Amino acid sequence: MSIERPESAQPIVEFWFDPICPWCWMTSRWVSDVAAARGFDVAWHPVSLKIINEGNDVGDHEEGMRQGHRLGRVAAAVARAQDPSAVGRLYTEFGTAIHPGGRDDFDGILAEALAAVGLDAELAAAADDEQYDTDLRENTAHALEIAGPDVGVPVISVDGVAFFGPVVTPAPQGEQALRLWDGIVAAASVPGFYELKRGRTSGPQF
Repeated sequence: MSIERPESAQPIVEFWFDPICPWCWMTSRWVSDVAAARGFDVAWHPVSLKIINEGNDVGDHEEGMRQGHRLGRVAAAVARAQDPSAVGRLYTEFGTAIHPGGRDDFDGILAEALAAVGLDAELAAAADDEQYDTDLRENTAHALEIAGPDVGVPVISVDGVAFFGPVVTPAPQGEQALRLWDGIVAAASVPGFYELKRGRTSGPQF
């Protein structure tokens, strides 16, 4: 059920992310561009692909998921301690280094990201602090509850209507980004609409 709001009000938009996922990263850049153009805020919530895939054979993705989980713990710690908007800024720093930057020195990325956002360097210790797994599990469970059990990231909610995706490469910009946003939100607002998919023929293009 959607959340009622005045026609003139901005949408309530939430975005669930794992820092390690390149597809999630590209979708996040699209949403960020649309938010800037349309003047609305996005609430950013860390989740964990490591948690989603517990008990599954993830092959070569295991280490990446472990590192994404560590960065997610830090984002969860920031969400507890800071203005929630700091989570989105931190995610931007993480993703810029990991995805277009191609880096895998995760402790260095973490230290630099905290400094760039103006956060306490001691927050880096949260990466190996299991107390923040509670936050990640709650966020992950909520994202799967509202978008469906057989999805990954990203999950987006607009005025209480949640959906997985879209998966895009590269992230659309300008008028194309706005058209995609309007179309996705319109489709997701139809109560009986569940799935629209085509096979991917391209890898991540940052």
